[in-house]
Amino acid sequence: MRYFILFFISLSLFSCAESKKDDLSLEERARKIHKEVITIDTHDDINVRNFTDSINYTQNLDTQVNLPKMQEGGLDVAWFIVYTGQDSLTPAGYAKASENAMSKFDAIHRLCEDIAPEQIELALNSEDVRRIWKSGKKAAMIGVENAYPIGEDLTLFEKYHELGARYISLAHNGHSQFSDSNTGERDSIWLHNGLSELGKEAVIEMNRLGIMIDVSHPSKESIMQTIALSKAPIIASHSSARALCNHSRNLDDEQLLAIKENGGVVQTVALAAYVSEEKSQARSDYMREIYIQAADSLGLPYYDRSQFRNLTGEQQQVYMENRPKIRALGKELVASRTDSPEPTSVSDFVDHIDYMVNLIGVDHVGISSDFDGGGGIEGWSDASETFNVTLELVKRGYTQDEIEKLWGGNLLRVLDQVQAIAKTLQQ
Repeated sequence: MRYFILFFISLSLFSCAESKKDDLSLEERARKIHKEVITIDTHDDINVRNFTDSINYTQNLDTQVNLPKMQEGGLDVAWFIVYTGQDSLTPAGYAKASENAMSKFDAIHRLCEDIAPEQIELALNSEDVRRIWKSGKKAAMIGVENAYPIGEDLTLFEKYHELGARYISLAHNGHSQFSDSNTGERDSIWLHNGLSELGKEAVIEMNRLGIMIDVSHPSKESIMQTIALSKAPIIASHSSARALCNHSRNLDDEQLLAIKENGGVVQTVALAAYVSEEKSQARSDYMREIYIQAADSLGLPYYDRSQFRNLTGEQQQVYMENRPKIRALGKELVASRTDSPEPTSVSDFVDHIDYMVNLIGVDHVGISSDFDGGGGIEGWSDASETFNVTLELVKRGYTQDEIEKLWGGNLLRVLDQVQAIAKTLQQ
């Protein structure tokens, strides 16, 4: 019996050692894959104040994305966003929005051409992305969140394209001159019942220019009309599965299957409220008082994210600037507490990837964060933690080829197809 017990103990110790060895080899394998694939995040918001000679992305700012954090986390390509909030559908509103959009285009070009050309370069197509990646530099790409600043002058789509825009959404949170927004679900009030006539012309123009059409914010009817009208595949630059989280910003199965049929790609988004409504709400309710306390100790005004759409432009700017500081201090304050609700995690996020891969196939799913625009979850709170997504994918059995597709291969394939169709249309 004594020998049996000793044998059993030895076998148990050996099994534990083998388990640790397996875990280590899994992480090593994940790191190898992470290094060998091109990692692309299709949605990173910016603040133009972080693109100056003295304050810029060469520094490890309190932004969720910057060059040091990209380097640390192995994030290769960031789609920087030219975002403008919704305002009145008037010439004055369009003019003001146009100034905002131009300032963000200028900021991105300044980073790539003046501030840090030896570290990051603007990419306009998949060949650029691969060339820049092989050179060891980071790549920047440009997406436009809300075509509202274009006004009613469709020739500006070509100007945006010349400035580097490679995807544009026709609406944000609020109905635009081009399209209804998902926010119409709150009150069932619609402006166009989908796309406006101008919006339909915009779809045709983006097809002609080779700009990917982003459907993350428009209404369901707008999305379905866009898919029916577009001659090229479309993308959802930052959306998750509505079956797992019932938010109007997410895509239901009918929409997901339509995007598969269209040949497009859905970039799963790591924004807690779109990943797990239940966890996000519980955590948000708990953290609200923490953030108020943090803001007060910093002498800063506090705005809840749910208030964002009702803030003035100046207040929104203040919100975006102060949010990282308040959240960082709030995270410190809550670290010692034992009663805090479980946060939305990388595992919850990859549940959405699993769901969409099972429904529409691995060729039509991608990854995005919405960093510096509300995104960030436990384990992928900023670009420095990007590897954790790859690690979770490896844990779930995804192969290197599949991970390469999810991390950007699918998105680049759609971009190639959109640009090839544009050449045909131009001829």
